[in-house]
Amino acid sequence: MKNKVTIATRGSRLALWQAEWVASEIKKLNPSLTVELLKIKTTGDKILDVPLAKVGGKGLFVKEIEDALLRNEADLAVHSMKDVPTDLPEGLHLAVICKREDPRDAFIAPKGRNAAATFKDLPHGATVGTSSLRRACQLLHIRPDIKIVQLRGNLDTRLRKLDEGMFDAIILAAAGVKRLGWADRITEILDCNTSLPAIGQGAVGIECRVDDEFTNNLIKPLDHYQTSVCVRAERALLKKLEGGCQVPIAGHAVLENNKLKIDGLVGSVEGERIIKTTTEGAAEDAETIGRSNAEELLRLGAKEILDEVYKKS
Repeated sequence: MKNKVTIATRGSRLALWQAEWVASEIKKLNPSLTVELLKIKTTGDKILDVPLAKVGGKGLFVKEIEDALLRNEADLAVHSMKDVPTDLPEGLHLAVICKREDPRDAFIAPKGRNAAATFKDLPHGATVGTSSLRRACQLLHIRPDIKIVQLRGNLDTRLRKLDEGMFDAIILAAAGVKRLGWADRITEILDCNTSLPAIGQGAVGIECRVDDEFTNNLIKPLDHYQTSVCVRAERALLKKLEGGCQVPIAGHAVLENNKLKIDGLVGSVEGERIIKTTTEGAAEDAETIGRSNAEELLRLGAKEILDEVYKKS
């Protein structure tokens, strides 16, 4: 019986909130256990002046953390699920997916100015900050007049840049904003018809070594069945499309009364073309449903869009 576990995490304010939340939940279940955080700076944290799509996208925020797990420097890692690649290193697995926060995107206008009340109220030619090709694609599809400008950095940095007048608005994941207690900064929650979320958005995953029986049993109670089913379906969609940050791919699943519904989307970078489809089925077939959604997207022309995007990247 171990008396201490170490959680590997990024050092951003949001990542630490997530890791500390997991630590507190573990402590509630095991009061005598010592839980420590190991802060790790990932490649994605170091490269702030280049769009993620240009430097490899998925995996940039998890590789060094996974290396620490494989070296036995940490017992588990806490991730934002939208950052986790669909292929994990041998010997590691996603043991737990915790209950999801709001998965949608948030439209945030600056403080203290004559700001737009909604995304659709933005003036012609407005500047919108986001580092996400997925968001840019969908927003440009609705408003081709707006100007998308790269926005990287932690949430507090992004909000500061907005308030300094660098943008007319920015788009962030609602989950992170709410978790950090800044829900009052959200001007509008974008519905899924306006901006379909990223795969796994709003969910926190716990990764650990497959053969670490103690840690697997320790964190098992933190798994949230509904979220786990939905995120597994979304990740199966992404895996089938072989997508990363270089392509505008979105997917969001909902589970109600054991019926799973997933919306998937693939779009061109500038938003001229968007393909969207919905697939439904039983919860126990989550991954099959996700793959079926991806296959339908490919059948409707997503392959041509993806090939074109990869050719340019």
